[in-house]
Amino acid sequence: MAKLLDPRLDLHAQLEILAAEGVATSAIEGEKFDPSTLRSSLARRLGLPTAGLAVPPRSVEGLVDVLLDATSRYDEPLTLKRLCSWQAALFPTGRSGLHEIRVGELRGPDPMQIVSGPLGHEKIHYEAPPRKRLARDLDRLLAWFNAPPAGLDGLLRAGLAHAWFELIHPFEDGNGRVGRALLDRALAQDELRAVRLYSMSARIMIVRDDYYQALGEISRGDLDVTQWLRWFLEQVSVAARSSEQTIRHVLNKARFWIQHAQQPLNDRQRKALNAMLDAGPTGYIGGMTNRKYANLTKSSAPTAQRDLSELVALECLVTAGAGRSVHYDLPLSATGSSTTTPRPSAALQSPRLPRS
Repeated sequence: MAKLLDPRLDLHAQLEILAAEGVATSAIEGEKFDPSTLRSSLARRLGLPTAGLAVPPRSVEGLVDVLLDATSRYDEPLTLKRLCSWQAALFPTGRSGLHEIRVGELRGPDPMQIVSGPLGHEKIHYEAPPRKRLARDLDRLLAWFNAPPAGLDGLLRAGLAHAWFELIHPFEDGNGRVGRALLDRALAQDELRAVRLYSMSARIMIVRDDYYQALGEISRGDLDVTQWLRWFLEQVSVAARSSEQTIRHVLNKARFWIQHAQQPLNDRQRKALNAMLDAGPTGYIGGMTNRKYANLTKSSAPTAQRDLSELVALECLVTAGAGRSVHYDLPLSATGSSTTTPRPSAALQSPRLPRS
C-alpha cells in the first residue's frame, strides 16, 4: 500500500499516522491530547492546510518535535544529547503535572522506582539501576544501537533496544515516551522509511497491561528476553495486519481533501468535515445533523443549516433520510473498511540482554 502513495497522499498519510502515534504514546502514560491539536501542529510542519484546526499548545508542539525527529533523521547516529532533547521537549514547562523535574538531563541520585498504590502502602514494581552506573549503561546501549551485531534482524533489534532503554530508565519522567520514540527510530532504520503505515504505540495502547507485564518479566530473573521478543513481534504482526483499515481510511481522507482542496470552505465546515472523516465509516452513527453541526462548531441553527446546504451543493456531503430524520453523510468515496486476521509469530531462539 505504501507503494501506491503519491507524494501528496504520502504527506496526508504521514499526518494521520503520526497523529495516531502521538495520541497513543501519550495515552499509555495517562496523558490525553486532543487529536486535532496534533494534526494542526503536524500539518504546519508538513506544509499542509491548517484552516479549521485547533491551535496546538506547547506540550503538543514538543511531542510533535520528538515524533518527527525520531524518524525523519533516522540515518543519523543516536546520541545522549538527542535523547535528552527528546525528554526536554516533552516537558516545556519543566514540570510533570505539579512537580518540578529534571529536563534535558539524566535523573538524580534518588532511586528510580516504578510504584503503585496509596501513600504509605506503595507497591514497588521495579527499581532501575543506580545513578552511579547510569552513564556507563547508556554508553553501552548507544554504542550497541549505533553499531548492532552483524546479521541481527531489524525487528529484534527494535524490540531489544526498547526493552534495554526501559530497564535503564534514565530520566525522572518521560521514559516511556522517549523509549517508544527510540522504538520508532529503530523501526524506521529497519524499513529505511521515515514513516510507517502502522502505529506501534496505538497497538501497545490497546494491550497496555500486557505491555507492562511483558516488560516487567524481563526485570526479574536472568534477563532472558525470549518471551518479551515473542510478545513484541506478535504486536508488530497485529499492528501491521490491522493497519489495512487504517490506511484505507487515511487514503480516503487524503483523496477527499485533494479533491476538495480548492473549495471555498469556511473553518466551521472544515472542522465538521474533518470530524466526520476522522470518525471513519462507522464513527458518525446517524450521520451529521443540524443539531450536531451547531454543537460541534458552536454556531446557530440557521448558520448550521446554511453551512450544510453549501457542503451538499459543493458535493462534500450527501443528504439521506427525509423530514425530521434527514441527515448528512460523506460521499461513499470518502469511506471504507476492511478486516484482517493476525497470524501467530514463529518460535524464536533465546537471546539475552547484555549484562553490565
